[in-house]
Amino acid sequence: MDENLELLEYIYQTADMGVKSLTDLLNDIKDKDNKIKSIVSNELKGYEKYLKECKVLLKKHDTKPQSKGIMADIMSKMGIKKEVKKDNSDAAIADMLIQGFTMGNLEMQKRIDNFQGKADKKIINLANELLKFGKTEIDNLKSYL
Repeated sequence: MDENLELLEYIYQTADMGVKSLTDLLNDIKDKDNKIKSIVSNELKGYEKYLKECKVLLKKHDTKPQSKGIMADIMSKMGIKKEVKKDNSDAAIADMLIQGFTMGNLEMQKRIDNFQGKADKKIINLANELLKFGKTEIDNLKSYL
């Protein structure tokens, strides 16, 4: 796989996992009185935007998007459900999301560094935008801790 497709696939998988995880989280807290719902909804919209952009770029490269797989989806869903059941406070949800964004940002930064100068600038820019999105959301979530 060439550098462009490898990085695009990673961006797609990150955004796809974000969409699925945040959708699961919103479903788990829909009947609860959490103030954090609006920020989670905005984060979901952000991930959906990156997913859409990534699909367009993958299509230009004649590649179909590949998700991380059913096991990753199941593990994520179970983990979210377990954490929300244990503590559904805004602080606990913010902490969980900050951890997720932090792990994603660390891996995204590694990928950006690895593909800098090798992958197309549009794809590097998309990766950098997703990284910046993650950093911004971490800052937004801190007010709930």
